[in-house]
Amino acid sequence: AGSFKIRGAYNWATGLSPDELRRGLSTFSAGNTALALAHCARVFGTTCRSILPDYAPEVKVQALRERGIETVLVPFDDLVDYIFSAGWRSEPYTFLHPWAEPAMIAGHATIGLEIIEDLPDVETVFVPVGGGALASGVGCAVGMLNPAARTVGIQTESYSSLAQSFHEGRPVWIEPRPTICDGVAVPFTTDQLYPLLRETVDSVAVVMEAQVRAAIRVLAAESRVVSEGAGALALAAALDTPREERGLSVCLISGGNIQAQLLDEILSVRLA
Repeated sequence: AGSFKIRGAYNWATGLSPDELRRGLSTFSAGNTALALAHCARVFGTTCRSILPDYAPEVKVQALRERGIETVLVPFDDLVDYIFSAGWRSEPYTFLHPWAEPAMIAGHATIGLEIIEDLPDVETVFVPVGGGALASGVGCAVGMLNPAARTVGIQTESYSSLAQSFHEGRPVWIEPRPTICDGVAVPFTTDQLYPLLRETVDSVAVVMEAQVRAAIRVLAAESRVVSEGAGALALAAALDTPREERGLSVCLISGGNIQAQLLDEILSVRLA
């Protein structure tokens, strides 16, 4: 599926009844959750559709259509209305909420379990933050198994809603700006998820778009890892944090679904 979202989506899908599966699966997504749900639909022999913002990268939209998934592209404002009015309640599908579904968050928490299993003395875990399901799941598992470890949520300067929410002590909306981190392009923190994020994420760091591009180059050149913008957020923050401050660290490279043209543009800039 090209991203970590398969963990949460599959964990959710395995708990569905035969009747729920027969109704078909549905979600809203910038692309990666929809790709993960498409995989689940294929495994369980059912149909799938996703509502996507009309700025979703073509590489993700095309990948969905190649998998036979119904894609519904809508303006972002219409998607926000759909989210906050719970538009899925009037539809026949079995709906996966990518941020508010407990089984989705629990699936993401398996990443935290594996981090502690492989590196029990980890001091800092850097996690990208969009809606917050990944960060809250990972932070919950890491915090329970190693209370001394810190989970740091990472956002781009263009979509720093959680950072500002932590600063103000309440969920806030921000004015969105252009970003290459489409996977975390969420300009708000929901009232429902905010308390869990406060409990499981120790702090939030914000990086510049140029730092994300640099991190994509480092991953490709030094680790032979192809990362999308959202996936490179964690490394961008780690590289900006003094070694003595972050200690033994883990960066979650959360997705690799990047447009070839954008990747070529980023890699064409010589590494510093």
